[in-house]
This record gives sequence, structure tokens and C-alpha cells, in this order.
Amino acid sequence: MPLRLYQVDAFTPKLFRGNPAGVCPLETWLPDELMQKIAMENNLAETAFFVRTGERFRIRWFTPAVEVDLCGHATLASAFVIFNKEHFSGEKIEFDSRSGRLCVRREGDLLTLDFPADAYQPVAPPVGLVEALGAEPAELHRGKTDYLAVYGTQAEIEALSPDFGKLGKIEARGIIATAPGNDVDFVSRFFAPQVGIDEDPVTGSAHTTLTPYWASRLGKAEMSAMQLSKRRGWLRVRLNGDRVEISGQASVYLEGRIEIA
Repeated sequence: MPLRLYQVDAFTPKLFRGNPAGVCPLETWLPDELMQKIAMENNLAETAFFVRTGERFRIRWFTPAVEVDLCGHATLASAFVIFNKEHFSGEKIEFDSRSGRLCVRREGDLLTLDFPADAYQPVAPPVGLVEALGAEPAELHRGKTDYLAVYGTQAEIEALSPDFGKLGKIEARGIIATAPGNDVDFVSRFFAPQVGIDEDPVTGSAHTTLTPYWASRLGKAEMSAMQLSKRRGWLRVRLNGDRVEISGQASVYLEGRIEIA
């Protein structure tokens, strides 16, 4: 059975930057085990699968190890495919997902994700977290799925060299490390060995936590952001009530077909 497959670099205007995602359009859903195997074979941070349901789309995301509740860069990559390869004529795509209704708007060269804002609370570090990160944060918060570790400078974020074996034992989807940026409002890195990704290149879903935090701290709703992975990624974010708008660009690296016996 042939299936179409795209690999899209998200949150970048150029190839070999941003976060690569697999995108697999489907006519009907495959068995969960098979989608997980495809994601494992792709060996990307996430592979998104979507099925059109009338005027909307149903989307699911898989890391090489597990299905996840929300993935920003693979949603942006999927929207790029729908707009540019699936001949979608509208200016807004609506996805149904495990995290509710998600929308993506086309705004010139930018695609804007509309995601629910995360709620976070200050917490004490769980046993082993500071040791695993290698540097103590000035603040620590816990959102729905991730810890948010706040540091003082961009240099501290760049210098982090976590022990991923120890970090993978922390009960969370992942750890967001963040600080004020030198050339942008804030910077971040995202570590998630718990779900099979030591460091994610650019993490849209992490910005549902980062955006309300920095909007409150900086006193403004619209901000620029950069994720400091080796590949780098650039985002424009905006807090809109209980929603977060995350904007970026994307580029197709690969378009092909896979064969499922």
C-alpha cells in the first residue's frame, strides 16, 4: 500500500534549519501500531498523520517512541503541506486533535498556529532535576506536561549540557530551559529524553508555556523568540487571552512515497 510522505523543515525559511517533521496524509486511519512504526522508521522528532473530515482535518503526532498530545512544528509542517501540496483553497485550516481544536492561518509567508495557552505554577525542583540539567535555574515552574526552568542569560542556556540519562528519569514530557535573549525577547532549549528526543530543534508546543510566562514578565503580548538548538529556529509569538499564536515559516525537504506491505 503506497502512502505519500513529506519531510518539512518547520520554523525556518531555509532548508537544514528549524525542526524537521514527517507529514503523512491519509485517506483513512492506519492502525496505531503501524503509525508508530512509521514514525520510528522516519526517526524524526515527530511524524504527523492527518485525515480530512469534511471541512476540517483530524491530526495525530508520533515521536519515534510514543504518541503525544500536542506538537507545534509538525502541525505547522502539516498545514504547509495542506496549503501547498493538497490544493487547499482557504486561508485557515482547522484541526481536531487530542488537545482540542487547533487552527492554522496563512499570513503571507508566515503560518500562524492558534494553540491553547498552558497554565503553569512555581514548584520545587524534583529530585535529580538540577543535577541532570547541570545548572540551577533561578525559577522553576510546572505546566501541563513540562517543567519550565528559567535562567538569567542566553549564555547560560547555550552552556547547558544535560545528563540525558538522568533527565529521562524526571516525570514529565520534557524540560524547557529559557532566558532573556540577546537579539530576541527570549530564547529557549527543549530536552525530552522521556519521549525519545534528547533535544528537540524547535518546539512549538513549548511556546504555549513560554509565551504566557514571558508576556507576564515583559509586559507585552507579542514577542520574538529563538530556540537555541544546533539547527536554530525563529518564531513570532503572541498571547491572545487563553490562546497562544505561534508564527513561522517552513520549507519542504523531501516529497516521496513509502510502501506498506
